[in-house]
Amino acid sequence: MIFAYNQPKQNILPIPSMNARNRPLDALDRKIMRELQKNARLSNAELAELVGMSTTACWNRTRQLENEGYIRGYVALLDQQKLGFADVVLLEVTLDRHEEDALARFGAELAALSEVLEAYLVSGDYDYLVKVAVDGTAGYERFLREKLYKIAGIRHSRSMFALRCMKSIPSIAI
Repeated sequence: MIFAYNQPKQNILPIPSMNARNRPLDALDRKIMRELQKNARLSNAELAELVGMSTTACWNRTRQLENEGYIRGYVALLDQQKLGFADVVLLEVTLDRHEEDALARFGAELAALSEVLEAYLVSGDYDYLVKVAVDGTAGYERFLREKLYKIAGIRHSRSMFALRCMKSIPSIAI
């Protein structure tokens, strides 16, 4: 399961099936998405001009991309440091149990924590990889004691403070 920050009603998103049939994207679809990735605040008229379409055709094509799920939403990217969450911690979590109900409960409780930026159910030596934003080591200790460790079923956790981010993009480049 993937946890997404831009889904207000439901934080847990299923991984799409590898057999899902999507219509092929053409050059105009890709141009529209590329321009919206650069600046999602473009007006339809500005977008249409950038991609070389009429405003009506651009509006219809953009709505189609939204309706088909290629464009999931539009967000403002906030500066974590200015908001007092300058540090990123990568956290590996192992659970006591692996039944579906235990995974679902843990995933839902984890997704509700505001410090959690991303969380993945993973294969390998641990069960979850979690990206957390905190205010230093004291903030991380508070997060562990007051929030994470209050979730039942955690057997083990291991954490790493990120020293520097080498690359961060909100979505795949198209």
